[in-house]
Amino acid sequence: MDWMFTTILVGAGLIALSILTSAFAFRFGTPLLLVFLSIGLIAGEDGLGLVFNDAEIAYFLGSLALAVILFDSGFGTRVQTLRRAAAPAFVLATVGVFLTTMFVGVAARLLFDLPWLYALLMGAIISSTDAAAVFFLLRAGGVKIYKRVRSMLEVESGSNDPMAIFLTVLFIEMILADTRGNVMSSFLTGFGTQMGLGILAGVGGGYLIVEIVNRVRLEEALYPILVMSCALCVFGLTAYFGGSGFLAIYVAGIVAGNRSMKGSSALRRYQQGMTWLAQIVMFLVLGLFVTPSEFGAVMVPALLLGLFLIIFGRPLAVVLCLLPFGYDRQTITFNAWVGLRGAVSILLGILPSVMGVEGSDIFLNVAFIMVVTSLLVQGWTIKPAAKWLDLIVPSGSGPLERIELELPGNPKHELLIYKVLEESPLVVGAANLPRWARPSLIVRQGRSMQPQHAGPLRAGDLVYLFSAPEYTALLDRLFSQIKVPDHNDKEYFGEFRVNADAKVIDLLNTYDLQAPKELEPELTVGEFMLAELGGQPVVGDRIPVGTFDLVVRQVHQGTRITEVGLALHRESRKSAYVRKSQRPRGLRMQLMHLFNK
Repeated sequence: MDWMFTTILVGAGLIALSILTSAFAFRFGTPLLLVFLSIGLIAGEDGLGLVFNDAEIAYFLGSLALAVILFDSGFGTRVQTLRRAAAPAFVLATVGVFLTTMFVGVAARLLFDLPWLYALLMGAIISSTDAAAVFFLLRAGGVKIYKRVRSMLEVESGSNDPMAIFLTVLFIEMILADTRGNVMSSFLTGFGTQMGLGILAGVGGGYLIVEIVNRVRLEEALYPILVMSCALCVFGLTAYFGGSGFLAIYVAGIVAGNRSMKGSSALRRYQQGMTWLAQIVMFLVLGLFVTPSEFGAVMVPALLLGLFLIIFGRPLAVVLCLLPFGYDRQTITFNAWVGLRGAVSILLGILPSVMGVEGSDIFLNVAFIMVVTSLLVQGWTIKPAAKWLDLIVPSGSGPLERIELELPGNPKHELLIYKVLEESPLVVGAANLPRWARPSLIVRQGRSMQPQHAGPLRAGDLVYLFSAPEYTALLDRLFSQIKVPDHNDKEYFGEFRVNADAKVIDLLNTYDLQAPKELEPELTVGEFMLAELGGQPVVGDRIPVGTFDLVVRQVHQGTRITEVGLALHRESRKSAYVRKSQRPRGLRMQLMHLFNK
């Protein structure tokens, strides 16, 4: 029985040591994956002497951990992020992975003198990027990049693992079956089956998870466990019937994370801890499994192959995939450089051993060396690369903290915390805040104050606000810039200008919105807004009306609204434009009157 207690002591001790060591990684910006792998190596066969050489258990633990990580990655992917980057990210996650496999495969054949299928297998094993490594380094280095770039990295990194796994399994099966011909037919058939079943099962599983959670009554602490258990069921069932379980659980996470679900905020906090544990366990297991003393035979060609991937393989694949989308040079260059390899590549390096490929040790050893090379070369250069390409968001932009709240009645609100900047117009000009941006609490020099007692905002104040998610971007503009948003800022003041003297009933009819029965027919837009705001309008005040907001653009003598903007809600912009173009001539003339055109 002593072995049981020893195993628990060693396992828990390694996890605790990894967590404590991560504090140094955050301080120095060291790639966290490298820290966890190093602890596994030190404790392993060539270090302290712990022997762990069971390939099937290592692959099982790694696959289980990866499934948990992918579900959390999908759960945290917003629909807005998908819309912003879905097409290019999908191309990178499929065509990009395939091209990387081909390029690295050709180089591996030349450097290692491998048969073609073995060389292509080497390329497939190392073809996917590691989301955890990329975003840890961005956080640890305090690097905030623009949303268009971050969205693509986020979606691609979370969705390219299934393609890499599929290609790895395909080439292993071809090696074992000694298949030389009809490669394209095998690829297309396998790709269609795995990806098709993966997507269908993921969508269905995601909807089913939400329905189950919303219909059953449980102790609050049980909901996160139920969700993760159901997600793993989707993973296992899809893989059992021949689909990509990894793609299914990622898609299920996207579907579930973007629907209204009971206890979603508690689930997100739970999943953060689960994902950290999964990453630590996976990295430690992989570190324990490899044997550094075997690296010498492949060290030089593996390093050359790693440099080829960083300098030529990944950049060439990214350029070919992104050129049709018209992205600028900076975005393409940064995506080409930030292609860190991680635990998935090492995990796939174990798969040839599990499936009985002859001479399989070379794949794991080469993959490990290439991953370490990627982390050392690319991991410590992310921030300089982002600065050089001018992709870093100006300092101070965005909230210090953003907490999703689970409130009675299930309204979607967040708690946002901002620090007032030294040169903020809220301090310099003592600007009046619009109603949707007024703080609920102000913390000044460690003292909590109610806004009405705090007086004008001061530099260094911490401002706490409760806000709907759709206003977060506007709050960023207001609190994180050193100039007041001007009237050309369409996101802040609206895409259109509305005649404040136009009848509000005409505006409602234009957008097919039903007018309240108590609405006076002769009421103008300006008068309607003034009544809704209860007097004393402030520039920037907003009133939600159906699929858009009415925005105060200009006020005369603090009592009369003289200029109004119309800001369409993001999800309704496209449909609103379609409705306007399809209207009969009479209403088009009405639109011209409303918008002063």
